[in-house]
Amino acid sequence: MVLALTVCGVVVALVVLGLFVFGLRRRLIQRSGGTFDCSLRWDVPEKTDTSGKGWSYGVARYNGDRIEWYRVFSYAYRPRRVLERAAIEVAGRRLPEGEEELALLSDAVVLTCLHRGTRLELAMSEDALTGFLAWLEAAPPGQRVNVA
Repeated sequence: MVLALTVCGVVVALVVLGLFVFGLRRRLIQRSGGTFDCSLRWDVPEKTDTSGKGWSYGVARYNGDRIEWYRVFSYAYRPRRVLERAAIEVAGRRLPEGEEELALLSDAVVLTCLHRGTRLELAMSEDALTGFLAWLEAAPPGQRVNVA
């Protein structure tokens, strides 16, 4: 009985510690500011897939001429994807359809982009989208920006 209680106590402590580390990591990512909730689907086909598969929930952070994207459910402190402003081409935007509505946040707008030849989709709130498009258009003189 004592062994079972000890094992349960250790399991509960590990779960609490894991949740604490998730929260601490997100706090450290957001510390410098310029972050927004953003789901990402990488390397998507030309034909729109509304099955809801492939979406990863994350946090994006502006860092100069780059956007660093971090998975929410990860312990890694390094970004999973880095998108460079000069390499992003916006191909279009749409509202989530079908099962995507369940996979994404309720107020999300899906933005289809190309980054160095890779087709990707970003899903974010309307406010975050406005900021993202403004950031893209605010590129320094001489850089090309393709916003549809």
